[in-house]
Amino acid sequence: MSPAPSPHVPARPSDPALLRRVALSSLLGTVIEYYDFLLYGTMAALVLGELFFPASDPTVGTIAAFGTLAAGYVARPLGGAVFGHFGDRLGRKSMLVLTMALMGVASFLIGVLPTYGTIGVAAPVLLVLFRVVQGVAIGGEWAGATLMVVEHADPKRRGLWSGVMQMGSPIGFLLSTVAVTLASLLPRASFLSWGWRVPFLFSAVLLGIGLYVRVSVGESPLFRQAAEARDAGEAPGVPLAQVLRRPRTLVLACAVGIGPFALTALISTFMLTYATAIGYATSEVMTGLLFTSLTGLVSIPLFSALSDRLGRRAVVLGGAAGVVLLAYPVYALVDARSPVLLILGMVLGQVVQSAMYAPLGPLLSEMFGTRVRYTGASLGYQLAALIGGGFTPMLAGSLLSSAEDVSSTPLVVLAVVCGLVTALAVRRTAETRGRDLSAADPEDPAAAEPSRTRTTSRGAQA
Repeated sequence: MSPAPSPHVPARPSDPALLRRVALSSLLGTVIEYYDFLLYGTMAALVLGELFFPASDPTVGTIAAFGTLAAGYVARPLGGAVFGHFGDRLGRKSMLVLTMALMGVASFLIGVLPTYGTIGVAAPVLLVLFRVVQGVAIGGEWAGATLMVVEHADPKRRGLWSGVMQMGSPIGFLLSTVAVTLASLLPRASFLSWGWRVPFLFSAVLLGIGLYVRVSVGESPLFRQAAEARDAGEAPGVPLAQVLRRPRTLVLACAVGIGPFALTALISTFMLTYATAIGYATSEVMTGLLFTSLTGLVSIPLFSALSDRLGRRAVVLGGAAGVVLLAYPVYALVDARSPVLLILGMVLGQVVQSAMYAPLGPLLSEMFGTRVRYTGASLGYQLAALIGGGFTPMLAGSLLSSAEDVSSTPLVVLAVVCGLVTALAVRRTAETRGRDLSAADPEDPAAAEPSRTRTTSRGAQA
């Protein structure tokens, strides 16, 4: 075995063929995880409230179904902490195999779960339980998949390769949207009785493919380097305790992600509820969701690669400014009650969302040292998902149900506020582009200083 690189010398980039295999593995894994997780969000808006909460009126039933959606998001930080701990101690690969298996099994079980009409109150209880398992699984997936790519990649191209991996999110959403669209073409009675189950059962096929690819990829070289140092006698510590000892970096990592997650919820999951409430057909909204997924396939890798040239902060800040400036025009297009303008508004929202979201992979990975990177990046990302994405549909639904007339104004305000949170957080975050991951130390207070005051040799580039 070759000697480990010096802690202050960047590890050599991986062999290109190996890096491509790692990127493909992470991409496929992320596709599967997000297909399963986002599929539930779409079904919550269409059918789960009616099937699992029939004692409520339609509005309350939908809110209750979104409550199980939030349960999945609440579980995500738990999954981030648990899988982050073992990912930092035992390795990235083994945790990624486990997260994929948990997600696939939970989704399959949702697909065979009897409804309220068959087993009574046990049905919604089990639905929430399986949703929590999904949340725990995806809580450990994103950071592990991101780190496998980022820790293998050339420091100058981390954004590019992370963008490849993060295409898994729109691909997963695209697949879930296609699956729901095809199922919804069935007669309503067939869709309610068995058609809604088919997309969940398809998870078993995706799981088999994903596990086959994922087990063939080796461990992260930077983790192996850290493990060798730990074996040489350096005290490992508890990753979560190390991250929480200086929480500023974690708080900033979370706050930066709130804007993109909130906007995702508003233009995807909740758009089905809002647009159909103002007169659009479900098929018209599903067509809009297909176009937003296709837009993300282009915009996410583009903005992620752009962050290699302009810096992570500049790209995220540009997206946050776009949300503040374009939230009202986006909903004005939706409110025009034209299918073409609906699609245009959703696509415009997806572009600014991608600018905020795309650099998160390299940004959060570069904010934490190798020994706590899985834990820190997972918690930052998943707490942002909980706050920005988990509760946004519930809050938006409550605002609309309490108003006398259906209006987009509360949704515009919600989007602007979350965009401002991201803008303020990224302004307080150090530029991380090109940072030496083997030297980055989250316990160093300078690691979280604004980049305008930091020009040390340890990698912050304003």
